[in-house]
Amino acid sequence: QVVLVESGGGLVQAGGSLRLSCVASGSTFSSYAMGWFRQAPGKERDFVAGISRSGTGTNYADSVKGRFTISRDNAKNTVYLQMNSLKPEDTALYFCGARFYTNQAIVASQYDYWGQGTQVTVSS
Repeated sequence: QVVLVESGGGLVQAGGSLRLSCVASGSTFSSYAMGWFRQAPGKERDFVAGISRSGTGTNYADSVKGRFTISRDNAKNTVYLQMNSLKPEDTALYFCGARFYTNQAIVASQYDYWGQGTQVTVSS
């Protein structure tokens, strides 16, 4: 069992930055690949970024490449999402997911645990 708690969301103007954090508890964090997903109202949960359990492998959705960076600190049981050059279309509820596997995945159903989400709103 893994409990995930996201934080760091908020309201920001277009072009601004936010850093999301996701703290895990309840199991060995380094055993899980991690992913960030987002969901806008009335839409599906979409992949944003993923990182392998060692942190050496990362993957990004095309829409965020060059703007967002995922990282993790296994000593702190935390995964981060640094978001720069934010756009109004980045507005969504952002979730972190944990997958008991070496590498991340881009499909939400392949994650075993989820947090409650943190809201990101980007104004134009």
